Amino acid sequence: MVRSWREILAMNLLFITSDHQRADSIGLTQADQVVTPTLNALAAGGVQFARAYSACPLCVPARAALATGLRPARTGVEWNDWQGAHAKDVVTLHERLAAAGYALGHCGMDHVRLGRRLRERADFAVWLDEADHERHLKERGCDLAALEASGPFRKKVDETINGEVRRTDYSTPHAAQWPFAREDFRDDFFSAHAEAAIGQLAGGDQPFAMFVNYWAPHPPLYVPQELTGLFPPDDIELPLNVDCPAEGEPANRRLGIAAQLAEGVDAAGWRRAWSAHLALTRLVDQQVERLLQALETAGVAGDTLVIFTSDHGEHLGQHAMYQKMELYEQAARVPLLVRGPGVVAGQMIEVPVSHLDLVPTIMDLLQLETPAGLDGRSLAKALQGKAELERVPVYTQFTGNNGPSVARHAVILGTYKLILDPMDRPELYDLASDPLEMTNRAGDPALVDIEAELTGLVQARLAE
Repeated sequence: MVRSWREILAMNLLFITSDHQRADSIGLTQADQVVTPTLNALAAGGVQFARAYSACPLCVPARAALATGLRPARTGVEWNDWQGAHAKDVVTLHERLAAAGYALGHCGMDHVRLGRRLRERADFAVWLDEADHERHLKERGCDLAALEASGPFRKKVDETINGEVRRTDYSTPHAAQWPFAREDFRDDFFSAHAEAAIGQLAGGDQPFAMFVNYWAPHPPLYVPQELTGLFPPDDIELPLNVDCPAEGEPANRRLGIAAQLAEGVDAAGWRRAWSAHLALTRLVDQQVERLLQALETAGVAGDTLVIFTSDHGEHLGQHAMYQKMELYEQAARVPLLVRGPGVVAGQMIEVPVSHLDLVPTIMDLLQLETPAGLDGRSLAKALQGKAELERVPVYTQFTGNNGPSVARHAVILGTYKLILDPMDRPELYDLASDPLEMTNRAGDPALVDIEAELTGLVQARLAE
């Protein structure tokens, strides 16, 4: 007789990601409103990593790293290579779970581009992505593409790729109301299908791994009518370094995409952008609530490992920058919450960790063999309350959006962070005394030893 997954004590996985969500959104109150009530509860019922870092603050390389446990140089995906033309032959978490007998589900954005698409790499019992949403909008007579390409939602910036300067369109911090019905919003559409998928997969004879990738709070900043007044712009408390570069900032940062996108935005504009971004972050929170309720309804909440994170953060005017594409905390640091069987609830872990740690952690928690050669480490024992995390270097990088353009690499060790750029001066920040990274202390005699140590770590990593 074939035993069910419940009889063999297998654990399910619900892996949820948002896009552009800031790490400080968890536990945040703005305009007298709690921004993420559901995610706050998820953190209280599990573990929150206060200092988790994206392997690269850019969609495609970040997602490749999340899916493989390998840093961008090892996946070959170091910029938004949408066709995976430079991707190396690597194995994804999805493939590993399918080989272990998991039924796979995917609802949401498909930004893992590793040559062969995810859907071609494994047998998915459920698959729904942005192409399905686009067909849905077309059937409903909603021309979102034309709207997003219009007027204030787009801005041309100078982007250097392989030494050639190109004028490229990017989304601006302009905000507006979503012009269609709420159920037509991309993430509400994904959630409706994800809820059904969880019920379907939970009723099967295999453990399941459900991946749900939300779009929000990614720009363009369209906000559904129900959420437009939740965070009034005039009541937003802006961080002190909005529209304020760091003292000692390398000169070439003003030539970057993020800095160009922030040019000409005044304080009122940043308040409107923050208002919309926070509303869209609340929208993500609402979607997570739907998924967690779907687990409860299916009777598998106690059997499911839940992970929530974002691919990267968002500057929102800090450092006089918009979007991601730099290595400051607002862009490189991400929310990371874990809840599940064996996870000791209520922990706040302050030791820096990486997205690269998630694949080995998941394999460990699901009691599957962890493959050799991954770039991260398992966080399982810390999650289970069996050991404290050792302080190790955490790395992140940004080397261009649409192609190779810069070569910025950062290392975080304890409370110090170093950013190296071969084309300009280094940056060194003491995050304990300067969490907003407003004073570049590279060259400071008081930190000469730590600067040398961190420089050596980055150079050794690049030489691997």
